[in-house]
Amino acid sequence: MGSAADGVEQLRSGLVEPAIALGWQVAVTLTPNAGRWLRANGELDRLETLTGLPVRDSPRLPAEPRPHPVATCYVVAPATANYVAKLATGIADNQALTQVSEGIGTLGVPVVLFPRINAAHARHPAWKQHIGALSAAGVHLVHGPDVWPLHEPREGPAAQPLPWRAILTSLPGGGRTGS
Repeated sequence: MGSAADGVEQLRSGLVEPAIALGWQVAVTLTPNAGRWLRANGELDRLETLTGLPVRDSPRLPAEPRPHPVATCYVVAPATANYVAKLATGIADNQALTQVSEGIGTLGVPVVLFPRINAAHARHPAWKQHIGALSAAGVHLVHGPDVWPLHEPREGPAAQPLPWRAILTSLPGGGRTGS
């Protein structure tokens, strides 16, 4: 899963290719805006070619077959503050939120989430409750100053790479085995 935050354009090279190299079957679902971004730069087509599956950014029609296999793990990277807030409060108004919301409630299905936020997002009075709710639900949050130092809005490094290695090692088996 990916949402429309800086770094989503690195999803293929940062997460999908390494996960496939580890033996994982990867299916990609994006928020509608992330889908629009990756469609515009050709990255959506590259993801589909690499995974052999369609990238989802909208729900299927009831008569259409399910395009992805049953998930054994969900990884959301990057997750915007908006995505985190909606997920924590149970709002599932797009395909990417619906799938992960279901994953949180599915026994034995790990959910890993990297919130790609800035210092202002973290100071919002609701942020701690959102993170607390997701943690209480068993979501493994990849965050903290050692993983993603927070900067003031528009003051961080222009090309701060996402912590793909930390995200990969948060996967079941530490990213070492596939399923």
